[in-house]
Amino acid sequence: MCRQIVNYKPAQLILLEQAETPLFDIENELLATHGEIPIVPVICDIYDRSRVMAVWDLYRPEVVIHAAAHKHVPMMERNPCEAVKNNILGTRNVADASCKYGAGEFVTISTDKAVNPSSVMGASKRVAEIYTQALNGSDHCATKFKAVRFGNVLGSNGSVVPTFRRQIAAGGPVTVTHPEMTRYFMTIPEAAQLVLQAAATGEGGQIYLLDMGEPVKIVDLARNMITLSGFRPEEDIDIVFSGVRPGEKLFEELRTDGEDTEPTVHPKVNIWMSRPTEWGQIEKAFAQFESLQNSPDRQRIIDAIRVLVPEYEPLNPPSQETQTPPAEAKAEEPTHAEAKR
Repeated sequence: MCRQIVNYKPAQLILLEQAETPLFDIENELLATHGEIPIVPVICDIYDRSRVMAVWDLYRPEVVIHAAAHKHVPMMERNPCEAVKNNILGTRNVADASCKYGAGEFVTISTDKAVNPSSVMGASKRVAEIYTQALNGSDHCATKFKAVRFGNVLGSNGSVVPTFRRQIAAGGPVTVTHPEMTRYFMTIPEAAQLVLQAAATGEGGQIYLLDMGEPVKIVDLARNMITLSGFRPEEDIDIVFSGVRPGEKLFEELRTDGEDTEPTVHPKVNIWMSRPTEWGQIEKAFAQFESLQNSPDRQRIIDAIRVLVPEYEPLNPPSQETQTPPAEAKAEEPTHAEAKR
């Protein structure tokens, strides 16, 4: 996003990032290519509400591109409270700060996994959409809130392409979860341009969808990458099916039942017509999220999310790989002194 935005010569570009090293790297890259633009690196965790408010108060951003999220589906299935903290409560913090300090435009980067979600990650992103949509047009907030949904971004951090590339370079095998697994794909420039298109158009309240064409079978992508690397699939490089992971669907969807899309001036961009959610219901749900932000109780988190996202149907829940030993078992363990004796 930053590489795209600097080409439009913003008056100032504020880079807000929780991780120090990536922030250092992108700051130096942008300074080398666009040294004439004021670049401001800010270390901040969006979950830290006081810090977020202080940063917004200091810099008063006019346009906010909200890309911070935990995005790995199986990881969030095993750590659901972290999806609540970052994807839900973190989004609330930056959205509230944008209202309070007068941001004009706020674009949430969402996902096709928010549609009829089957995972904690997708459902938490749908909650983020609902919260920001409810703020749009409210009496106390002049910020225009929009969301942008798209599928897998080719070559992005943690995506399947770098993973396959590493596996091929190591001589295989290439691991695919299921022979029928399909996903929508787009390139990094396509994704970035869609976000900027959303920021520049509309009066707020929209959820934008990109026409991503036909979904692609992951196994076909694997075979193509093996072939393009100069090898023969399943001869030189094996393909192994590892099984569907926690929270994953075989097919992603683009709209919720009973709702539809409408076109925009851009031929590849549509607007999803979403149902409004009452603010009182949102406040009640967020009080629950506050109480669950460090909870190990996965079912209570799922129940809280389903108050706002009733279409959320969990799939392939993670197995309990580790169990807390019962108190009786703990009591039988030798103490340090006993072990020494």
